[in-house]
Amino acid sequence: MPRQLIFDLPVRPARGREDFFVSPANEMAVAQIDAWRDWPQGKLVLTGPKGAGKTHLAHVWAGQSGAAVIEAAALEGTDPYPIAGCGAVAVENVERIAGNRAAEEALFHLHNLLQASCGALLFTARARPRDWPLALPDLRSRVMAASTAQVAPPDDSLLAALLVKLFTDRQLAVDPGLITYLLGRMDRSFAEAQAIVAALDREALATGRKPGIRLAAELLDMRTPRPA
Repeated sequence: MPRQLIFDLPVRPARGREDFFVSPANEMAVAQIDAWRDWPQGKLVLTGPKGAGKTHLAHVWAGQSGAAVIEAAALEGTDPYPIAGCGAVAVENVERIAGNRAAEEALFHLHNLLQASCGALLFTARARPRDWPLALPDLRSRVMAASTAQVAPPDDSLLAALLVKLFTDRQLAVDPGLITYLLGRMDRSFAEAQAIVAALDREALATGRKPGIRLAAELLDMRTPRPA
C-alpha cells in the first residue's frame, strides 16, 4: 500500500480538571492537589513516572490557584521576582536542573520569595527529592522539607482512560474494542501508552488506514523483539 507524506502536526492535550481521570493509582495525589491551601509550608512535590499526568495535574492546580507553570530549566538566567509575583508557581522537572548552579540558585530564590509572601509552590519530578543530586545544599534542604504526593503506575481503569484521552487529543475516534485489545497486550506504563498512540496515529496517516485492531496488531508485532 502506498504511504502518504505525513507532517508532525501539534497535538493539543486536554488539561482541564474534567479531563483528568481519577483512579486508585492517582486519587491520593489528586486529593493533595485539591487541598493545596493546606500544604505544609505552602509547598508540595509531585512525583511519578513519565506520562503519569504530572503536567496535567500541575495545570489543574494552576487553574485552581492562578499559578504560573514553568520548566525548572527555564529558570536559569531569569529574575525570580516577577514569577513569584503570581503568588503560586508550579516548577516542572526539577531533577533536570541538578548540577546547574544558576538554575538551582534561581529556584532557591523563587522558593524563598514565595515562602516570605505565604505563596504556594508545586514541584514535579519523576523521582523523590532524596534522589535529586542537587548541588546547592540550601535548596536541597528546602525541597526535602516539602510534603510528597506520588502518582503510582497505572491500573487498568486509569490506563484505559489515558488511552482514550491520548487518542482524543489527536482527534482520533476509536472503537472501544481497540482499547481493550491494547490493554491486554501492551506494557503497563504511561510512556508505552503514549508511544503506541503516537505510532498508531503516524501509521494511520501514512497508510490511510483506520487506527483499529488490525493496524495495532501489526505495530505491536513489529515492536516485539525477535529471538536471536
